[in-house]
Amino acid sequence: MTIIRTVVFVILIFLVEFYFLKKLTKSIKVFFGSSFLTANRKLLISFLVFINLYPLFLVCAWSYSDFTGAPVFVPQNIFFDFLLIYPFWVFTFIEVQCILFFILFTALKLLLFPLIKKYRQKAIRAEAAAVLLLVTFFIIYVPARTIHDYYSVEVRKVIFEKPGLPEALNNFKIVFISDIHADRYTNKKRLENYISKVNAQHPDLVLIGGDFISSTPDYINLASEEIGKIKSKYGIYSCVGDHDNWAYHDDYQKSLNQITAALKEHNVYMNDNKDLKLSLENVPVLVTFTTDTYVRRITKNQLDSLVSDKNKYGLKIFLTHQAGKYLIDTAEARGYDLFLGGHTHGGQITFLFPFKNLSPTLFETPYVRGDFHFGKMLMIVTRGLGMSLVPLRYNSTPEITAIKLLTG
Repeated sequence: MTIIRTVVFVILIFLVEFYFLKKLTKSIKVFFGSSFLTANRKLLISFLVFINLYPLFLVCAWSYSDFTGAPVFVPQNIFFDFLLIYPFWVFTFIEVQCILFFILFTALKLLLFPLIKKYRQKAIRAEAAAVLLLVTFFIIYVPARTIHDYYSVEVRKVIFEKPGLPEALNNFKIVFISDIHADRYTNKKRLENYISKVNAQHPDLVLIGGDFISSTPDYINLASEEIGKIKSKYGIYSCVGDHDNWAYHDDYQKSLNQITAALKEHNVYMNDNKDLKLSLENVPVLVTFTTDTYVRRITKNQLDSLVSDKNKYGLKIFLTHQAGKYLIDTAEARGYDLFLGGHTHGGQITFLFPFKNLSPTLFETPYVRGDFHFGKMLMIVTRGLGMSLVPLRYNSTPEITAIKLLTG
């Protein structure tokens, strides 16, 4: 399996770099001539070798792991990050971002071919200029945006109006967060900044969509201690996330038990397929926590036993890590008011494109970020804080969602 993954990875990297460099070098020749590339050939080769040191390392590490059975080893230090990991991923973002527009240019050229064939040389020069301008723009924009999305946190305010909402809950504030992913990239300083912005909202209730760590048990205490600093009038409650099962590679239950216990010590309560009946300002409120992760999916029987009579509560909230369509349909049918989900990181890597930005997350779900309406039910998918697979965000700034309830 690792060998197949390695081969696919190498092929994809090669294809992306080949197409990007082909378009770029062709455009350079148009304006600067072949002699410019010849004169800078050694510099270009040196850069390509440097930028591909990280994927070369991964190929060796994966292959070694596959042959020996040892865990994949990746150095955990700042020098490896800044010298190999970050340059590779930033350059890859630049390549993919540019290629999306290169494909658009090619499509437009084919579409307009009958009109521009008389002016072939001018069209070639115009395309070359567009390519060079585009590459220059993204060489500046991509690193700047990844830095911004690492250090910034947005507070997104959502107003939810419900006809017949008890007056006692008018102006009640729920803060929803998710995907903390405490690890060496989301460290204590980054967590403290995030939690301070949560507390600045003065929440009445805090709900969390899971994923407190990325992997390994090393960051369980850090995550629970920092989340425990949240100040919430009616408490802090979470569902189970994917990564909450992965502190220990071969023991999902041990991971979940340890994280649940650590959170509980700091008055943060993780709920695994559970109905929580709260009295908020003396109004009965139901929060249904469902466990829907890669490790374990809630069954239909479990789901049917959780969702309850819609007439008993002043407000009904459905909370899960992955916002699957069958969960959405069930919650809407059972009269829930709010549906809250995380998991997507808001499309952690999102590429700019006309009319609709593109993210690999769209292959998994159309509900990447923001608000979605299903009848009278409002679904919110929050962008979270942390990262997984790639230690960067691009066009997906971390988010805190502050929901204010109003009587409609």
